[in-house]
Amino acid sequence: MKTRKLGNSGLEVSALGFGCMGLNFSYGHSIDKNESISLLRAAVEKGVTFFDTAEVYGPYTNEEIVGEALAPIRGQVVIATKFGFNIQDGKMAGVNSRPEQIRKAVEGSLKRLGTDYIDLLYQHRVDPNVPIEDVAGAVKELIAEGKVKYFGLSEAGANTIRKAHAVQPVSALQNEYSLWFRKPEEEIIPLLQDLGIGLVPYSPLGKGFLTGAFNEQTELAANDFRQNSPRFNAEARKANLAFVDLLKDFAQANGASPAQIALAWLLGQKPWISPIPGTTKLHRLEENIGAASVDLSPEDVRAITEAADKLHVVGGRYVESIEKTTGL
Repeated sequence: MKTRKLGNSGLEVSALGFGCMGLNFSYGHSIDKNESISLLRAAVEKGVTFFDTAEVYGPYTNEEIVGEALAPIRGQVVIATKFGFNIQDGKMAGVNSRPEQIRKAVEGSLKRLGTDYIDLLYQHRVDPNVPIEDVAGAVKELIAEGKVKYFGLSEAGANTIRKAHAVQPVSALQNEYSLWFRKPEEEIIPLLQDLGIGLVPYSPLGKGFLTGAFNEQTELAANDFRQNSPRFNAEARKANLAFVDLLKDFAQANGASPAQIALAWLLGQKPWISPIPGTTKLHRLEENIGAASVDLSPEDVRAITEAADKLHVVGGRYVESIEKTTGL
């Protein structure tokens, strides 16, 4: 697989990464540890070098899986993880990015990942009680100590990005970004272009919806976190199938699947964008990786964009309380 550089920092990753959260957290259909390890190693064999996890996925257990899976080829891969939440009784309990908490989180992540350095360390969510300059300063110290290589932010606003970048250069911003969530285009992507920061879209397939695997009759498991997304209720799903129909039209014309077109569209936005689709299935992994070989022309990308501009997404990303407090 071709590689990309995330902005100007020198961080080089596979064009498509792997979002590891869903292996054992949030989607209601986890696979066991051995299956997860086999899938991650298959991803490496197929050219993926960029893997994304976080201490709150599990909590903790996702990092352990990633660490064990990638241990034999640690020097060949880029591992990203995240800090920024209190974890109490096995659950997230509010944001916490105090410098002492950052250091504690990193020490825990290093142990669980079985490594002595983290390639890319993200603040999972902005902590309104801690100046971002203090957060960036704490990560800068960890970089100087060799425990972290690159600094990232997730779902941060423009002013926060600027302030952090002035203290410790930000290598990557992780944001939800897909054909049906395009808010980053308004202010964030132009800012990243100006500052030389890469973009790592999570949920690049709309939490699975853009694959075409959903319709209004699809039933979600009770513990599937998409139950908390208004755009996944039956009425919204029925309306939002217009996006899948759009993708199917372009997929047919390009000999690809809707998921591959959705990912290729993201890759076609900027050369410093590396999406991180996740899956628990080998055939979906192979399908996702195939998107890197779908050669959409600039005219194709523009045509997809213009067609999507005419559609309206029904439903918000999350209910308001979750939108404000979680890192999912």
